Amino acid sequence: MGWLFLKVLLVGVTFLGGLYPFVDFSYNGDTRGQKPNFVIILADDMGWGDLGANWAETKDTVHLDQMAAEGMRFVDFHAAASTCSPSRASLLTGRLGLRNGVTHNFAVTSVGGLPLNETTLAEVLQQAGYVTGMIGKWHLGHHGSYHPNFRGFDYYFGIPYSHDMGCTDTPGYNHPPCPACPRDDRPARNLERDCYTDVALPLYENLNIVEQPVNLSSLAQKYAEKATQFIQHASASGRPFLLYMGLSHMHVPLSRTQLSADSQGQRPYGASLREMDSLVGQIKDKVDHTAKENTFLWFTGDNGPWAQKCELAGSVGPFTGSWQVHQGGSPAKQTTWEGGHRVPALAYWPGTVPANVTSTALLSVLDIFPTVVALAGASLPKDRHFDGLDASEVLFGWLQTGHRPHGNFESRKRLSSDIYRSWFIPGRPPACSPNPPTDQGHQSFIFYQILPLAKPELVGRLESMEPFRRSAWGATRPSTSAVEPEPVMGPWGLRSITSRL
Repeated sequence: MGWLFLKVLLVGVTFLGGLYPFVDFSYNGDTRGQKPNFVIILADDMGWGDLGANWAETKDTVHLDQMAAEGMRFVDFHAAASTCSPSRASLLTGRLGLRNGVTHNFAVTSVGGLPLNETTLAEVLQQAGYVTGMIGKWHLGHHGSYHPNFRGFDYYFGIPYSHDMGCTDTPGYNHPPCPACPRDDRPARNLERDCYTDVALPLYENLNIVEQPVNLSSLAQKYAEKATQFIQHASASGRPFLLYMGLSHMHVPLSRTQLSADSQGQRPYGASLREMDSLVGQIKDKVDHTAKENTFLWFTGDNGPWAQKCELAGSVGPFTGSWQVHQGGSPAKQTTWEGGHRVPALAYWPGTVPANVTSTALLSVLDIFPTVVALAGASLPKDRHFDGLDASEVLFGWLQTGHRPHGNFESRKRLSSDIYRSWFIPGRPPACSPNPPTDQGHQSFIFYQILPLAKPELVGRLESMEPFRRSAWGATRPSTSAVEPEPVMGPWGLRSITSRL
């Protein structure tokens, strides 16, 4: 534990008081003009149809639409998971949850986080001479060595998890609505099951809480200010930089301030979408004025919209999952229906990424890690398997394809019915409906494995494991132990199942 104490002490001294100027922008190597900068912006619960460039019915993303016109838009881009923590873990590690150990969201009470034996994108770029910053929602562990400052980020400003996981004095729009933080030690009234009132939502700058509870009405502007400051300081230093932004938009609760200031009288979701679009526009403008030709800006989302939030949720565009909806279930976030993982994605790098291009390449959040590492001239860690690919040639306009789909629909259907059988762990969230899902409703594919029927003994073995299936599912939950969790699951875990096929 000596190394951990030394690291905590070093970061505590370096970021004493959480003051921004204490970030060390100096570097012994000569990196000026040699390495590109990276700005990765991850929206929260944003639907594919929330981007105007994707869906003509959306009129609230002027700045993002302009970015699409000046860069590349991906229409077949997918999150690595349909919930927050697993998707973010995959972005920062380039690995699926069953490899990196993060398959569920971390809770306010979680002691653990992204396993310490995982190497983050920020750590790889740090070793390559980059200054690294993270602004916004983290949600990969908030205690001790799981904090962003210990996972490769020189600078951190943001909230440790989703902003509905703590009370505030300005709760915003939610469904069902949640009360403000209780005052004078009095219990909150009309508590809803999904409302958090025991802990006020904290705002961190490095290791220090600078505001608690967070003022949600001003949070977006604070993010914009900190992001532009980071870009300015890093650009002036001559060091290449990585800025990773985890936006609070479009996750509930939605801010009330933007709606009241909206002269067009839009519904809360539309007003919040415009606020997010403005935030991204400010960051893009700063990039354009400081390091336009040497900065790669990548915008995407962590998963689809949270359909249970009804009018406070976004649009999946044409990916409505009609069959699922008719059965009383949700086709979006928390499911593997198209609306749950197909997300908006834009790439912007003037002079390098061709302008006004729509790409149909099949790509994923998992591809960000290997692509950025390759463009930075860094090396992937050698001791692990990565699930993404280097998409540089797609970004440069040299290739039109990304991942290869496993056949067309008809061939997959024949494969499933004649030769293979699917094995999956089910789970289904309710939709925005007064009627609960029926017993006959669809159960979403959380884990999906194709098994050859030519080996009936394997299928029989798996079917005999049905009593252990849910225990295996439970084994993938993030550890709440202070001891680093072992990524390999138990004797009836999914890894042991697939290793025998």
